Amino acid sequence: MFYEDLSPYDYYHDESFGEVSSGVRFVSYEPAYERVNIGWLADGHPWPSGPVPADFTDKLLAVLVAQPVNEMLGLHECDLCPPLPNGGEHAARTPRPGHRCAGVGTGEVRIPGPAGSAFAAPQLVGHYVADHGYQPPRVFIDAVLAFDPDASGTGTFPWIRFPWVPADAHLYDARVE
Repeated sequence: MFYEDLSPYDYYHDESFGEVSSGVRFVSYEPAYERVNIGWLADGHPWPSGPVPADFTDKLLAVLVAQPVNEMLGLHECDLCPPLPNGGEHAARTPRPGHRCAGVGTGEVRIPGPAGSAFAAPQLVGHYVADHGYQPPRVFIDAVLAFDPDASGTGTFPWIRFPWVPADAHLYDARVE
């Protein structure tokens, strides 16, 4: 699925942030902020490539682990990766030979952007940067470098690092205690 960088996001109406530690709790709400597309790449569409700051890729990958958003059932495979030789197969969640990241994703990530906006990227954005040389816009790079994926959340949902989750967001909790 391809969207131009910095175009308005309109793929999914609500936001759903998952809890990484349990995997069975998430909050859902209608966002009051504008969402902006980043890194929705697809074969057959040109995209910028080039160097990124040395610490950017590691920081982006840390954010992807810490903050799952809009996770779906099933996997979206990278269509930029060439087929494996001789019809070879690999485990979906392990990197291909010579790659740093797995070429699959199940959801998205949000990074706070300029006032009133958030960057909306597929989980595959880390793979695109690390393994395909994708160079996101500088405004996104700066936002990732400024975001702390290890910071404690605040408010009603302290396990969510994203700062703009409203206190009245709906909590779904499937834990069995």
